Amino acid sequence: MEYVFTLKYRLADEDCEADAIVERLGEAGCDDATIGVGQPGRLGLLFSREGASALEAVVSALKDVKRAVPSARLVEAGPDFVGLTDVAEVAGVSRQNMRKLMLSHATDFPPPVHEGSASVWHLSDVLEWLTARGGYDIKADVADVAKLAKQINLAKEARQIETRVSRQLEHLVA
Repeated sequence: MEYVFTLKYRLADEDCEADAIVERLGEAGCDDATIGVGQPGRLGLLFSREGASALEAVVSALKDVKRAVPSARLVEAGPDFVGLTDVAEVAGVSRQNMRKLMLSHATDFPPPVHEGSASVWHLSDVLEWLTARGGYDIKADVADVAKLAKQINLAKEARQIETRVSRQLEHLVA
């Protein structure tokens, strides 16, 4: 099955030569990705990768990028953080319909990751909620990738928090 997902990276200062990075990514097997290097110090890849599962497709892409650009640090896997417009597009409904659903089911609609003038949700949370309600054409491959992207992003954040806390504790006991 083909899985579509994005991987966004921060590049090290010594690894910002766009043409060289694109060439190395192609040699490492990332020829199934559209590569964005327009923002200095950043790398974005939109993959359409074959795999027996979402996990296999995404993990192979992560390994390929790591092999091509070892200094790159993952910023975000996607699709994960989305607004109502993005969810509506995936679910095949209008943004207005999605907003109505959110407001009329305020007690059980998934809570946003960030709430404000532009609220953001984990796509997988909203897709699971829509699937449980029934009547929405949620593609399994999109739901699988969204769930995996959420897990990757949460694991990355947990590691960063753990590292910061460990450093603070080392200073206290040293």
